[in-house]
Amino acid sequence: MSLRELARVVQTSEVTVRRDVRALEAEGLLDRRHGGAVLPGGFTRESGFPQKSHLATAEKTAIADLAAGLVEEGEAIVVGAGTTTQELARRLARVPGLTVVTNSLLVAQALAHANRVEVVMTGGTLRGSNYALVGSGAEQSLQGLRVSKAFLSGSGLTAERGLSTSNMLSASVDRALVQAAAEVVVLADHSKLGTDTMFQTVPTDVITRLVTDDPPAHDDRAATELQALADQGVQIAVAGGSGATGPSGSSGSGGDAVPARQQRRDVPLPGPRRQVPGAGLRTATALGEQSGGAEQRARVADLRRR
Repeated sequence: MSLRELARVVQTSEVTVRRDVRALEAEGLLDRRHGGAVLPGGFTRESGFPQKSHLATAEKTAIADLAAGLVEEGEAIVVGAGTTTQELARRLARVPGLTVVTNSLLVAQALAHANRVEVVMTGGTLRGSNYALVGSGAEQSLQGLRVSKAFLSGSGLTAERGLSTSNMLSASVDRALVQAAAEVVVLADHSKLGTDTMFQTVPTDVITRLVTDDPPAHDDRAATELQALADQGVQIAVAGGSGATGPSGSSGSGGDAVPARQQRRDVPLPGPRRQVPGAGLRTATALGEQSGGAEQRARVADLRRR
């Protein structure tokens, strides 16, 4: 759970909750994560859908609104399993001519009544905890497939190791989804930044773009992780950033408009690793191309504050 949600449930301040979480961790009753806490053994533990669906709901909504702007009319994409990707699917239902390949029953259900969207499901064995199809059947059905983008979520994201998850079967299918796509877009709220779990799914150098939410001001670890990801060439779009500027509409003709409170904020990169069409987000410019050392330092300082 996030510290914010814990504070709401017990009706106290986040400062008090943070102090109590430290004490509980010292007794071995939980593991701290930046911005929240998990049950002990979180390196291999994975929450089921009912638990995940109630975590960071506002953040997931903002991320999904922004990510929908990356999808254009007539595209073919793959969408992995997860509660954030389920939110994205709900927003893709109005993109005409879209083809969505997925191993997620939740994603398929969200698009089931979209009369201008074709849904293609993988084969495989149903994994009930997250309503996803996994195993050799799912992986084999993806062989020979080629699409423009893959939208994936996971349990953790670090600059050192990339996207990871707690389940071996889920990780294997996610890797197959990545192999099918020209670009890889990761959807992860700030609580997953800096968290590392057991099985790597997408190495950092394969991630084209990260769509996340604005970390709280006190979350230095998440801000540092964002900068480290940017330093490795990941294009970063932040939803819900205060004072952010940028267009409020999506580039895809069927995507939902981004509300004013969910304007994007692109983090400048030290240098593009690959050339990717804009699709609703400005291509991040190299830090080295920014005029003036003072401006460069100010941008980095602003990111660390956020």
